[in-house]
Amino acid sequence: MADLLYLRHSTDSQTDARQRHALGKLLAAGAPAYEDPATSSRVLSLYRTGFKQLLDEAAVGDTIRIADAARLFRSVADIIALRPVLIRRGLHLRVESGLLSGIDLASDDPGTKMMVSVLAAVLEFQRDMISENTKEGVAAAAAAGKTLGRPAALDAGEVIEVVEAHREGAAVKALARQYDVDPKTIRRVLDAAGGRDVPDDLGELLDETAVGDVDQEQAVDADPVVVVDVPGLVAEQLHGSPDTEVRDAVRGGQTIRRGQGHSVRISAPLSVHVAMIEQSTTGLMQSPAGRKAHRVHSDRVTAARSSDSAH
Repeated sequence: MADLLYLRHSTDSQTDARQRHALGKLLAAGAPAYEDPATSSRVLSLYRTGFKQLLDEAAVGDTIRIADAARLFRSVADIIALRPVLIRRGLHLRVESGLLSGIDLASDDPGTKMMVSVLAAVLEFQRDMISENTKEGVAAAAAAGKTLGRPAALDAGEVIEVVEAHREGAAVKALARQYDVDPKTIRRVLDAAGGRDVPDDLGELLDETAVGDVDQEQAVDADPVVVVDVPGLVAEQLHGSPDTEVRDAVRGGQTIRRGQGHSVRISAPLSVHVAMIEQSTTGLMQSPAGRKAHRVHSDRVTAARSSDSAH
């Protein structure tokens, strides 16, 4: 019985660094890894080259291990097609990090079947909303006469690619390197297209700014440094963030104990706090405690933004 690792990312501008971190011990132990780079989640897992190779080489009793569920499936149709194949072949499927760790998602019991179907529905809804919000944001920005990024560097198709890649987890600086532009240009493109909007109408946290060049003083006013006590559960989600600004802010924060729990006091630009909410949302939505931490975090960032605006 062997462990088989599966990794996937959606575009060339993304990496599998976060997945490799979650699977680090297994990789170090020599477990074979099968990859589907630059492969959309809309391609069913059974039709992906890397995953098909994994299935061809897997033996009864082997365990497929993934960093998070969205790397393998992100639709109800996908998991409905996938689970019977895994069950027939006697394979196990486990997520290595987060709330689903320790559960065999290929188990044939009714409870697991229901849980996985609900999870797939949530992931499918999230994927569809990302796509819909991206297209609507780009259309709205174009209707308002905004130019998304530097015209010579980013055309309309690239703008959509940038926003969707960011929604899938690509870091701002990585996208800037990919498209050979300044990170500020990527942030302006994301903001103008609604690409950094997150649940609970958090888009209002940042004032809209023109996508064209702005001087340094205007940039500072649009992105003030604020102090927020981030719930410990949120900070844990972000400690290994691929976004350097977010990761450094979390690791440089001051831990404050509150009874049995804790929070991390973080001083950072408002855009970094908004990025924290974006990047932690998916993981936190999987449990009541996570949803509560997400709500508390969102409220505190909103309050910090309102307080800064009042001064």
